[in-house]
Amino acid sequence: MKKIYQELGVCEKVYDFGQKQEKKLKERFEEIDHIAEYNQLKVIKAMQSRKVSAECFMGSSGYGYNDLGRDTLEEVYAECFRGEAALVRPQITCGTHALALALMSNLRPGDELLSPVGKPYDTLEEVIGIRPSKGSLAEYGITYRQVDLLSDGTFDYENIRKALTDKTKLVTIQRSKGYQTRPTFSVEQIGELISFIKGKKPDVICMVDNCYGEFVEQKEPLEVGADMIVGSLIKNPGGGLAPIGGYIVGKKECVEHAAYRLTSPGLGKEVGASLGVIQSFYQGLFLAPTVTASALKSAIFAANIYEGLGFPVIPNGTESRHDIIQAVTLNSEEALIAFCQGIQAAAPVDSHVSPEPWAMPGYDDEVIMAAGAFIQGSSIELSADGPLREPYAVYFQGGLTWYHGKLGILMSLQKLYEAGLVQL
Repeated sequence: MKKIYQELGVCEKVYDFGQKQEKKLKERFEEIDHIAEYNQLKVIKAMQSRKVSAECFMGSSGYGYNDLGRDTLEEVYAECFRGEAALVRPQITCGTHALALALMSNLRPGDELLSPVGKPYDTLEEVIGIRPSKGSLAEYGITYRQVDLLSDGTFDYENIRKALTDKTKLVTIQRSKGYQTRPTFSVEQIGELISFIKGKKPDVICMVDNCYGEFVEQKEPLEVGADMIVGSLIKNPGGGLAPIGGYIVGKKECVEHAAYRLTSPGLGKEVGASLGVIQSFYQGLFLAPTVTASALKSAIFAANIYEGLGFPVIPNGTESRHDIIQAVTLNSEEALIAFCQGIQAAAPVDSHVSPEPWAMPGYDDEVIMAAGAFIQGSSIELSADGPLREPYAVYFQGGLTWYHGKLGILMSLQKLYEAGLVQL
């Protein structure tokens, strides 16, 4: 085993350090497998309940009228995530598109959007209009307010109460940390926040950005009071097979609004061909619980590796997990770039190229991104990225298999070791 790792570029010192950390994780990995087993059975039950058949994989073209596979898949998603309805489409291009769709379809001029968890993910800044952009919510007369988290990463309930006004129509809760070094919220914490908000304003729509959180726990946010959950199919629920797509699941009215915005008033969910991707959507969802488990194991391994070297990590090596993202604060541009180059060097695709920082669309800072993926931008596959700004934190996620995730983390450490940035 050590020999083949050496052939891939991992030296003996790095390999031995990794083995030492891995031996401590047996019980954590067993716990992850238990959650994956529960979620796997949940997905199978939903597919059986909705009578998924070979005919569902036929796909459609043109208008997509009476697309059995598309409509059945949306029923499966609704049941699996405990919603009244679902919109699951290849026409939703990414997670940011799905979130923009959910917001733009359920807000009207004069409404206010509230984020009680601080600033949202970078790409939503232009959607909202925090950074001016064509077609933003701000251009349509929708105002925005946020309440920052307290210094310990918890909710500022007193100021959330003050921020809820008659104009507040929708509350957006970002489950994962984004490009911040804050804790990810558990489903239980999200439920407590929603309960507080609904207690003050029962008619407000509570939307959860569920990206990176699907199948990490046994419950999903709709089960604790959320009205909508939104995510990307090239993250957890696509299982590494969905080549594009996003989803919105929740209250029927909220989902219908999104469908009419995605297509056209009067058409809604009735149109939208599934083209040739519908089987990958089904099969990806089937695999999603075990793929997510592999990504979780990789994240926990990364946390223990880098915490063992003295780097600040969120979550730490022993904390409970609520998404697949592992943040490591590397404290220098050089270390951030070396880490990402190590992840790229471990990839099955484009391992021979070296990632460099660049001005990615939708971001305010240069970003470096390592992603040698079968599907472009698929962050359920082994990937790492981060903005070139202090404290130079890298965000590692994915790994379709635990073994690939392990190799990626060891290669990231190898690059740091070769550059003299860590001592073993």
